[in-house]
Amino acid sequence: MEDKSIPFLEATPEQVLYAKILEWGMYIGLVILFITFTIYAFGIMDPYIPLNKISRYWTMNVHDYLEHAKIQEGWAWVGMLKYGDFINFLGIAILAGVTILCYAAIVPTLLKSKDTVFAILAILEVIVLTVAASGMLGAGGH
Repeated sequence: MEDKSIPFLEATPEQVLYAKILEWGMYIGLVILFITFTIYAFGIMDPYIPLNKISRYWTMNVHDYLEHAKIQEGWAWVGMLKYGDFINFLGIAILAGVTILCYAAIVPTLLKSKDTVFAILAILEVIVLTVAASGMLGAGGH
């Protein structure tokens, strides 16, 4: 019988660093989601839309919901963190943004190992993700 063993693969330092930051970001985001949901569910903070009125919005599309609820698009949620139903966005923003931190963190390691092409790609990825998240292009960044 022929030995078809797969050679052992080892992660690069950049992959390990990326994974560590991603893991920590994921845990932090999930803990914040749990805490903020608990705050919302137990009514510790008043919601922007009262629970007895929320069912009115269930059948609406996003545009109609935002218009009827008088909520601005994009990053306006940051100004609404005083409401229990918007504080949950903190954990979501962390989970969505941790990838940007991961790419930014591996750039020095890539440059140190003289992996210039991947360093440039990581920098471009940080720029693209940041611009997309900012909403500067008017494409509905959140």
